[in-house]
Amino acid sequence: MVYHTNKKVNNFMSKKILFVEDEAALQKTLGDVLEQEGYKVINTLDGEAGLKAAKAEIPDLILLDLILPKMHGFEVLKSLKGDAATKDIPIIVLTNLESMGDIEKALELGATTYLVKASYTLEEVVSKIKKALGE
Repeated sequence: MVYHTNKKVNNFMSKKILFVEDEAALQKTLGDVLEQEGYKVINTLDGEAGLKAAKAEIPDLILLDLILPKMHGFEVLKSLKGDAATKDIPIIVLTNLESMGDIEKALELGATTYLVKASYTLEEVVSKIKKALGE
């Protein structure tokens, strides 16, 4: 697949990233950056919708907030890692929770990486995504 707009030209199928985030402004900003990098971004605003989208779309990577309406991020993470169809998808937790207990719990439940929103620039988040995707 070749893109000829203002997006980077990619000669491969673009990888799908599911972004489960209830802050619409962050979702739009980071989503735009990821699309410019050539990724297909699927956005959901709550945990339930994120879980449904993960099972329907089987994305290459999931960006998951923890503080979400309808279903907490830890529940989403536990459900995804307990399902044969989604258990191998890398999940990057991107949240404002920064206690060691939350970090340890997310990693124990199967998160690939844990990022505290305030500690990373958009460019650093994209770099972590590329690393998790093996790029």
